[in-house]
Amino acid sequence: MSSPHVLASPRSAQQRERELIEWLQAHDSLLLGFSGGVDSAYLACVAVDAVGAERFLAVIGRSASSPAEQWQTARDVAARAGISVLEVDTQEMDDPRYVANPTNRCYFCKSELWSVLERVRAERGISTIIDGTNADDLSDHRPGKKAAAEQGIRSPLAELGFTKDDIRELSRVRGIPTWSQPSSPCLSSRLPYGTPVTVTRLSAVERAERALRALGVSGNLRVRHHGDTARVEMDLAQLEQWQPADRSAQLCDAVRGAGFAHVVLDPRGFRSGSLNVLAGVTTDRGTSAPLSGT
Repeated sequence: MSSPHVLASPRSAQQRERELIEWLQAHDSLLLGFSGGVDSAYLACVAVDAVGAERFLAVIGRSASSPAEQWQTARDVAARAGISVLEVDTQEMDDPRYVANPTNRCYFCKSELWSVLERVRAERGISTIIDGTNADDLSDHRPGKKAAAEQGIRSPLAELGFTKDDIRELSRVRGIPTWSQPSSPCLSSRLPYGTPVTVTRLSAVERAERALRALGVSGNLRVRHHGDTARVEMDLAQLEQWQPADRSAQLCDAVRGAGFAHVVLDPRGFRSGSLNVLAGVTTDRGTSAPLSGT
């Protein structure tokens, strides 16, 4: 299935939302791959309003690559909006192609997710599976898009030209609590390509990020896994607060407590997809300062 054309006209976000409601209402029933992130939370809330709870089901795919906090966020959003939720386990960790962590790792993950959700769709007689991909995602390195296209998954936010900024603003207007939530891709994205994905490594990253959040680190945060070294990325405003010796010592202690022997606070700050840059998959548009301690 070819990717639907993304509209490029300068329509307002409010007009896009009206078009989204019409798009959703044109389908008999809908199943959403629901992560609890900014995009899927917005789409879930609009969908349940547009078609009603009896025609809409949100499905959470659970695996070791997703932090527990993300599942809880998805549950909380669903409970608040009156959305029916089903939780299913996915088994990408049993696929050696995924575990090998190639540059197209996400393809194998999404292939598993959509296969599981397709079974749910068929069992329940639901007409269409949708996801929260937005228009900004289409220019990024996302091998999972191929898996979605192969299995006929529709992406109404991308098809109608919604940007991440549109979704955040419309979520804020609707009072959806995820509107300001930082993006949080799966934990496997913290491992350099070629480093095998294991539950032990994923758990170390999850514990480290949870410990840093508990310390008060806010905004974008990634603990990148480089063997026994953790490279910590955070927003530049946060970085300034955590660079003083006493505070950086607290940060390092928290990350070491998660199982890392060494900790590097990346002076360049948070960069989405920085491991793609290291692997040569994408180009770094930011500073070219060398990594410290890795």
